[in-house]
Amino acid sequence: MEDEFFTPRQLSKRLKLSEMTLCRMRMNGSGPTYHKLGRTVKYRWSDVQKWLANRSVSSTSDPRYKEF
Repeated sequence: MEDEFFTPRQLSKRLKLSEMTLCRMRMNGSGPTYHKLGRTVKYRWSDVQKWLANRSVSSTSDPRYKEF
């Protein structure tokens, strides 16, 4: 699955986020890296995994927690 690409709809189901949330993340730059192919948005699974790994926190007192 490393090189698999997902549409926003597919990724929203996989991550249990709304498509609108992914759209907002694209607009403000807080979401996973994505690719534009014409008017189509695609997310590479390896990019999503990196994004998820960078969002890991172990406590609400972690300063990075406020970034989310």
